[in-house]
Amino acid sequence: MSTNTAENTIPAGYWKDARGILTPESLIKPVDKERDALVKAIVECAKPLQQALRDFKQDTFADIQALADLSVEQYGATIGSKKGNVTLYNYDGQFKIQRAMQDRIAFDERIQAPKELIDACVADWTQGARPELLAIIIIDRAFSTDKEGDINPGRVLQLRRHDITDPRWLRAMDALAEAVQVVSSKSYIRLYERIDDTDQYVPISLDIAGV
Repeated sequence: MSTNTAENTIPAGYWKDARGILTPESLIKPVDKERDALVKAIVECAKPLQQALRDFKQDTFADIQALADLSVEQYGATIGSKKGNVTLYNYDGQFKIQRAMQDRIAFDERIQAPKELIDACVADWTQGARPELLAIIIIDRAFSTDKEGDINPGRVLQLRRHDITDPRWLRAMDALAEAVQVVSSKSYIRLYERIDDTDQYVPISLDIAGV
């Protein structure tokens, strides 16, 4: 099995650019060499930090879950919500840690059923001056698609907040609930420190943009 890499396929004395073109090193401008060295040095420093953050997140999740399991096993106390959200404080309340879970939802093929029911309602309502006419613009916006042709589930599910008693509408709202699928789930760790003796907390940022 060959161990050659893209680096050692470049002839000695040449540099390869982003387009794959080979250029003699003698023709490379000094500023381009300096830029290349700087970018590589920064990335080499960043990669261990990325791995350290990844390890920190995994270890923190494992430790929080171990505490949650211990609390149930030994004390019968449940930490956090059923969805996995947990908030922990240290003893004097100086620090706070939140474990948050966020689901990304989408609709399966069953979304067509409530859409047809809602379209039937709209077609009927537009024949007379009914109060439900106020919801038509909201309905159109809810089912509008983005550039990829996808429907925003959050906007569609907001339709369930409207107090409309038309039986077709009610069936459509039930069908909407059945068409929802959780397609992925993201988890977050957020750290906070209390400001002096107040009840206000500020984030301990692990985001490079927030440091």
